[in-house]
Amino acid sequence: MRKESPFRKQVRILGACLFLLYMAGLIYFLFLSEDAGHGGTGEYNYNIQPFREIIRYIRYRELLGTRAVLMNLVGNIIGFLPFGALVPLMWRSARKAWRMTLLSFEISALVEVSQLIFHVGCFDVDDMILNALGGLLGYVLFWAASSLYYSAEKRKSSAAGAEDASSGRRQG
Repeated sequence: MRKESPFRKQVRILGACLFLLYMAGLIYFLFLSEDAGHGGTGEYNYNIQPFREIIRYIRYRELLGTRAVLMNLVGNIIGFLPFGALVPLMWRSARKAWRMTLLSFEISALVEVSQLIFHVGCFDVDDMILNALGGLLGYVLFWAASSLYYSAEKRKSSAAGAEDASSGRRQG
């Protein structure tokens, strides 16, 4: 096993702390917040037909209002962006786009099934689709940031190597 640099260890620890905060916020919002419509109406709704609610929100966006459309469609995507960005930061095994998308879908399915069992929120297969898309987009952000970091490190080490080589020639 190779030794981890102090900087990478700090980034991983920071990522784990941010992940714990994110999960606490997500659990609160999905299961406890009355602002998110968890007050309960006595009637429980669910959707098991893929894209039904997504199409409905787009088709009736003017009737439903911009806030409702953004909360549902964009909110479900944005809600899983941190998941897709932080998980691969902590676990190397999650550093594949397909794996992160699948993991986002699985965690979202766990949340949706929990909502179904406990009659909190609303089970919606479209939420799982949007959450998986959010996880994938979060992974893309992680990948882009990693690529920028590694290319900057490579340029820095190349510049240092070139400087060492030119100073060695002058001394000789």
